[in-house]
Amino acid sequence: MGHREDLIQRSIPFLQEVKDMTPGADMEKWLNKKYGENSELYKDLARLIKLGVKEGWAANQEVDGPNYRRSRILEPSPESFHFSITAVYMDSKDPKRFKDKHDDDVLRGQYHGHPYGELNVVIPIDEGAELKGLQGWQGPGWTAPDPGSRHYPEVRGGAVIALFYLPAGRISYDFEAPK
Repeated sequence: MGHREDLIQRSIPFLQEVKDMTPGADMEKWLNKKYGENSELYKDLARLIKLGVKEGWAANQEVDGPNYRRSRILEPSPESFHFSITAVYMDSKDPKRFKDKHDDDVLRGQYHGHPYGELNVVIPIDEGAELKGLQGWQGPGWTAPDPGSRHYPEVRGGAVIALFYLPAGRISYDFEAPK
């Protein structure tokens, strides 16, 4: 069994556990408490997705240059309780970054929405790198955007891999971004 299949198989019991939960702030707190960076699940997922990026089967399709890439690892299926698995690699050292109000370099990705929410494992590659979730900046841990939420994914402090699980595989890039 390869590392890609290991990641899928490691995800299945987790997806079975959360299949009837609703993403949002309460679930995000629960995920960070139960499956935070010191948990075996987080450590296994982080190790496997880092191997995936290194081996070229995860986050291997450029969205906007080599520092903003993603890939679908698994389409939703009965085996995955109808969640998809996707990986995104974002590095704020990209020349398209901007300075936020705290003078941090930030890379902003494509504006999108989560019709059924999202469960997102945040795996920093560079120490101190963070992903902006709907509850604020998140280092190693989880974000869980609510169903119907929309945002720009943003990264600061270096490179981050976001490993995310989408109910029914639903994500939409068809929304007009706010001006």
